[in-house]
Amino acid sequence: MTRCVVVTGAGSGIGAALTALLRARGDRVIGVDLRGAEIEADLATPGGRAAAAEAAARAAGGVVDAVVTCAGTSVPGEAMVTVNYFGSTGFVTALRPALAASSASRVVLIGSISGTQPADPAIVAACLADDEETALVHARAAMADGRERQLYPSSKSALAQWARRTAVAQGWADAGIPLNVVAPGVVLTPMSAGLFDDPAMKRAMDTAVPMPLGGYMEPEAVARAVAFLASAENTHITGQVLYTDGGAEATLRGPSVF
Repeated sequence: MTRCVVVTGAGSGIGAALTALLRARGDRVIGVDLRGAEIEADLATPGGRAAAAEAAARAAGGVVDAVVTCAGTSVPGEAMVTVNYFGSTGFVTALRPALAASSASRVVLIGSISGTQPADPAIVAACLADDEETALVHARAAMADGRERQLYPSSKSALAQWARRTAVAQGWADAGIPLNVVAPGVVLTPMSAGLFDDPAMKRAMDTAVPMPLGGYMEPEAVARAVAFLASAENTHITGQVLYTDGGAEATLRGPSVF
């Protein structure tokens, strides 16, 4: 059965790989990106998210079978809050009515192994309180204090916590909408390409994200995991963070965390 899937960040990286995979399977994909997608939108702003969600619902005829939020940035800055977190949660929430209209709706958010690393609790708390303005105040303070590397883990930690909380909240599980997170390790995408040009950064990544199974991964490896969670076959998996990371999370946190 052909499914209608909305994919943010569809123009590159994991989003592009997922779009190609789903279309090869016969699904209809409505891509959302800054440029070059069916819907061109800026998810960094509330207005941009609302407009993108409205356009996606309209293009889907009011019925969306799955939403996958791949849009994000690894460049330290305010977009780590506005796009990585609110660009996912706000967009998905706006599309909930169109998801509820489907008989087999699914949501998958792209998180990160970085979500397990030290985060700024003030940023995380503001995100989970849906207070974008305060989250940005704390993000700017972190950058001013030289703690910009905490922004990415903060956004991804908050995203995973939001997903686990929301998955079992009213209007989601009781409406038949599984909501999960796929958290990759190091993925070979245009977003991460610059990191490999810096030998010191590459050594740091090898230490921070050890991947004993297969090493660094191509985006297609993540796309395959996402495709299952977004499929009609996934009937009972919800509120989970699937670490698609070559064993990094198990290595770093050990066997007692599960």
